[in-house]
Amino acid sequence: MNNDQSPTAQYASPAVRRLREDLALALRAAAHHDLAEGVCNHFSVMLPEEAGTPDRFLINPRGLHWSEIGADDIVLIDVRGEVLAGRHRVEPTALFIHGAIHRITGHAVVLHCHMPYATALTLTVDGAIDPALSQNAMRYMGRIAVDPVYNGLALDDAEGERIANAMRGKDVAFLANHGIVVAGQTIAHTYDDLYYLERAALHQVLAQSTGRPLKRVDEKLAAHVAAQIQGEREQSDLFFESLRRLLPAPHA
Repeated sequence: MNNDQSPTAQYASPAVRRLREDLALALRAAAHHDLAEGVCNHFSVMLPEEAGTPDRFLINPRGLHWSEIGADDIVLIDVRGEVLAGRHRVEPTALFIHGAIHRITGHAVVLHCHMPYATALTLTVDGAIDPALSQNAMRYMGRIAVDPVYNGLALDDAEGERIANAMRGKDVAFLANHGIVVAGQTIAHTYDDLYYLERAALHQVLAQSTGRPLKRVDEKLAAHVAAQIQGEREQSDLFFESLRRLLPAPHA
């Protein structure tokens, strides 16, 4: 464990520097894959255990397009929203949503965005993808929470905690009339889940647009496919490393 608990020292440490690089890469990748929306939405990651301060996390800054974000733009904050290190401000709703999800669910990585096709499904009565449809969707069998209530912008602790409580025991959330949250333990694996969630939503929306009946598979089979994918994540790591080559960090 690092005995120097100062935020500046933590921010500059090699382990946290790598997390800042990976979080910035995930944000640039989301912009590249058309998952971003203006300069809104947020990706965050808790500091590693060895840093010795589990109540601090890294998050993207306010006002920068995701395509331009580098490691030095990432901000270190605590679960109460105080900026501890970094050169930018943080958008208020990020503090309430991400702080609550990290604190209540224990997820290390929290990615929240309004990506088009998954968000479109939050506007429907079902509110989410059907995990027994496409192969991409099957990886989410048993992992999805649907929050059926929309309460406006998350500008207080109560709303952030309500969203976090809806996610207990799950790592994917469809937020009614709003967007999605994908959580996990590593940035690479969580971004991979975010990317394929949007692909699954795209396929479902296209299939529904034909007006033809949809063909579901047996849910036991879908659960088996989910276990297969979760049991071997090398492909997720390889995908993330390919993005590192494709989307180099912008100049500071």
